[in-house]
Amino acid sequence: MQFKRANNLAGWVVCAIACTVFILTREATVSFWDCGEFIPSADKLQITHPPGAPLFVLLGRIFIILFGGGWNGALPNPNAAVQVNLLSAMSSGFTILFLFWTITHLGKKLITTKNEVISSEKTIAIIGAGAVGALAFAFSDSFWFSAVEGIVFGVSPLFISLVFWSILKWEDQADEKGADKWLVFIAYLIGLSVGVHLLSLLSIPAVVMTYYFRRYKYSLKGLLLAFLMACVLTVVVQILIIQYTVKLIGVFELFFTNDLGLPFNSGSYFCLALLVAIIFFGVRYGIKNGKHFLQLGLLCFAFILVGYSSYFVTLIRANADPAVNMQDVNNPIELVNYLDRSQYGAWPILTGADFTAKPTDTKSTGTIYYKDEKTGKYEPVGHKIDYVYDPADIHFFPRIWDQDNTQGHVDYYKHNPWLSLADGEAPSTADNINWLYNYQFNWMYWRYFMWNFSGRQNDLQGVGGPRDGNWISGIPFFDNFRLGDQSKLPDSLKHNKAHTELFMLPFLLGILGIVFQWKNDKKNLVVIFLLYFFTGIGIILYLNQAGPQPRERDYSYVGSFYAFAIWIGLGVLFVYDQLKKKMSGATAASLASVACLLAVPVWMCAQEWKAHDRSMKTLARDSAMDYLNSCAQNAILFTGGDNDTYPLWYAQEVENVRPDVRVIVTSLLGSDWDINQLRRKINESDPIDVSWSADKYLGDNRNYAPYFDKGAFPKDSTFNLSDAMTFIGDDNNKLPTQSGDSLSYFPTHNYFIPIDKEKVLQSGTVLAKDSSLILPRLNFTFPGNTMLKNDLLELNIIAANASDGWQRPIYFTQPYNLGLNAFIKQDGLSYRLLPVKQGGDSSKTYADNVDVDTMYNNLMTKFKFGGADKPGVYFDENGRRSLLGIRRAFSTLGLALAAQGKKDSALKVLNYGDKMLNPSTLPYGMVSGENAAHDITSMQYVYAYYMAGDNKKAAMIADEVIKDCEQQLSYYDSLPEGWQGYYQQDQQTAGSMIKQLQELGNQFNPVNVPHKQ
Repeated sequence: MQFKRANNLAGWVVCAIACTVFILTREATVSFWDCGEFIPSADKLQITHPPGAPLFVLLGRIFIILFGGGWNGALPNPNAAVQVNLLSAMSSGFTILFLFWTITHLGKKLITTKNEVISSEKTIAIIGAGAVGALAFAFSDSFWFSAVEGIVFGVSPLFISLVFWSILKWEDQADEKGADKWLVFIAYLIGLSVGVHLLSLLSIPAVVMTYYFRRYKYSLKGLLLAFLMACVLTVVVQILIIQYTVKLIGVFELFFTNDLGLPFNSGSYFCLALLVAIIFFGVRYGIKNGKHFLQLGLLCFAFILVGYSSYFVTLIRANADPAVNMQDVNNPIELVNYLDRSQYGAWPILTGADFTAKPTDTKSTGTIYYKDEKTGKYEPVGHKIDYVYDPADIHFFPRIWDQDNTQGHVDYYKHNPWLSLADGEAPSTADNINWLYNYQFNWMYWRYFMWNFSGRQNDLQGVGGPRDGNWISGIPFFDNFRLGDQSKLPDSLKHNKAHTELFMLPFLLGILGIVFQWKNDKKNLVVIFLLYFFTGIGIILYLNQAGPQPRERDYSYVGSFYAFAIWIGLGVLFVYDQLKKKMSGATAASLASVACLLAVPVWMCAQEWKAHDRSMKTLARDSAMDYLNSCAQNAILFTGGDNDTYPLWYAQEVENVRPDVRVIVTSLLGSDWDINQLRRKINESDPIDVSWSADKYLGDNRNYAPYFDKGAFPKDSTFNLSDAMTFIGDDNNKLPTQSGDSLSYFPTHNYFIPIDKEKVLQSGTVLAKDSSLILPRLNFTFPGNTMLKNDLLELNIIAANASDGWQRPIYFTQPYNLGLNAFIKQDGLSYRLLPVKQGGDSSKTYADNVDVDTMYNNLMTKFKFGGADKPGVYFDENGRRSLLGIRRAFSTLGLALAAQGKKDSALKVLNYGDKMLNPSTLPYGMVSGENAAHDITSMQYVYAYYMAGDNKKAAMIADEVIKDCEQQLSYYDSLPEGWQGYYQQDQQTAGSMIKQLQELGNQFNPVNVPHKQ
């Protein structure tokens, strides 16, 4: 009883410590990546990207109502982000609670017998083990990162910890009547977890093996059969229950609606009723006939479905047409596509083609349906397509694969530290194994593992070289042997706040825990290993990640880090066991607990805090505001990927910033549901004019249009863009294909947009003082030979808006390559399309590329800086990338003003940018992993200061950049010859920048030329 009370109390204390740390360090508002989608979805119960997270959205909404004053849905509600971040922080804190109790449960088995009255010394040792292991996981890099932002990865580990703790509770009570209620509870937790993330499904093998060891006598045959059953059960839950249950509902829905002519949803209701009946009568049969496993299996199945039923929220809310309504899941048929993530494509796992193979054909893997309210049926509008390859190109266990090289995979396969494939060279079996070991296992898993339990070099996203994003130990001779002399790294990397030195102490303590458990409890060692394997290595084998990835993926493997943290805790008992041979048991228990606590979690917290304290960061929100506030009233803003878009959704949906601007995501514009949403009003943004009717783009229609010259038009003909859209949208203008289908095409690359000068002036697109600059038409050339549906709709919107007299300003977050770059002006962070010819890129025409008055007003009165004006605030690589965009905007405006002779105004702009982007927070000289983008931006600032007349400030910044470049060169020279070639381009860039900065100094300030340090 004494141990139980102490164990409970200590668990809550550890939980309180973790919660306090996470709450203190949580991000002040929204974060980058998916957080900008999840928070507005929680605030207004909206629909996130496939496969969705409805339970997370519901939990987020509850936290907003309880703690954020969002019960009445009033706008703006900036507390929404804080409280969804609180959800992650509290969930992560309670993950630590159940991890603590898991470790103490397993630790008790190692040093006590079943009915032993646990002494004070053993109580201290066991609780010390729980505290060390639990807090080590709390302060690990990957877990802490997700614990302080509004993301599903801050909540999903709670389900893993609950499931694993619950099976241990069952193990304790297995001989008691009703113990199997814990198994039903586990099934319910797994069903619930699907509404957050699928990660907890990978705990099923550990649950099955615990059941086997507790219920059955051990044998090798029994062990193997139990493991096989665990794998099968995991597949059954993930595929049959989660996916095929919904597919079954879809089959009934399609049959009842299309074949029987019944109303929408009638088939779904019938199928659900049928499932309930099967479960009810099956359970009753099991009870009457003593079929315990049938009864238990059906109850678990039922409770998985009950937990899984959070997806009804997705269907209900999608029918309400919220502003964020990814994939418009308004019917059971669409829910099937939503859950199987079919729009992301498939990847090879056991068999498939490598990246050099070319598809020989395509095949249909299913029909795409559209819910047609007019006909009352689900109308077929296309097919799910998969590629067909020559059987000779299909290999076993392909690891080096690619579908479309949209992320540069093919180039990376040819140029990386592990492979050296020539153009067209197919990878061998040895190459695939090499890639599996060196890239997928070592780089994409072991590196992340050691970040958490050994140390991290810096926060640059690494692609395999010794400079960026490696794991380290903090032990100089060891790190220097692996990665080259770390003391030669540039200062900006040596003092990177993500740099942590844990001296491998957490890792070594975990190894001791494995050894101790192996000696004393091999069965539970197997259980923990399976949890570790399936949530780590198993994910690597299943996902078969191509390289490079768009971001670091360490958050995907926290389940395995959780499992290893159990061993870290058990390592304390190894230390205790050794110490008590030299001293009294009480002293050994206290010394082991305190020493391990200081050496591992306390030291981890001290090392990791500086990189995980986001309490003063508001950059994601502020940069979104900067983009939106760069736009004129009622603008259309075309954005790109996640970080271009999600923070803008947050700013509009939660904080009511510029709800008049219509954000159009070009990567989603190829989806019919997204185009349909453009046709309705969202917030204060009126519907978007699209010239095509829905039948022109539904499903497969016009997924792409190739260039084809039939000879019907003179060579190099120039089409009116509106006429071209009409031509492409006309079903009579199609090419026959070999499969018997037909395909829309475009007959020329050259287009023009006619300009009605009066309407342009009337709409305010161009001011009267600039009327002489208005062109009679915009002539442009589309650069590619294929227009994807995204391109077609983007051009369609631009053409329709031009025909309407440019009533809505059109902006881009980046000047996308549609061939229109010559007609784009920068108004802040956003770029505006104007019927005015712009200048080039030389200093004489900077003013021509910028709307100087508008941009000055935006930057000087509207811009926010995310906390970068405060010294000491940490911004990771992604944050620095965003801040560099702001710094470039200030230098561009400064150059434009200087080119107009307004040097006082230019200096005012540059000095304000220098102040708000504090050099102590965002230094001018800094290594970046993106072709020296950081130093190049700083060189532009130097040039701007020279142009504005402040030679002293220019030379000071130049000195800082030159110092960084020289340190880079010194570092590259110190590397072994094999690695020097890896950074050849960086060496050339650094040398070139030194030369250019010194030439600028000679040109503008010959008395005080930037010099070598």
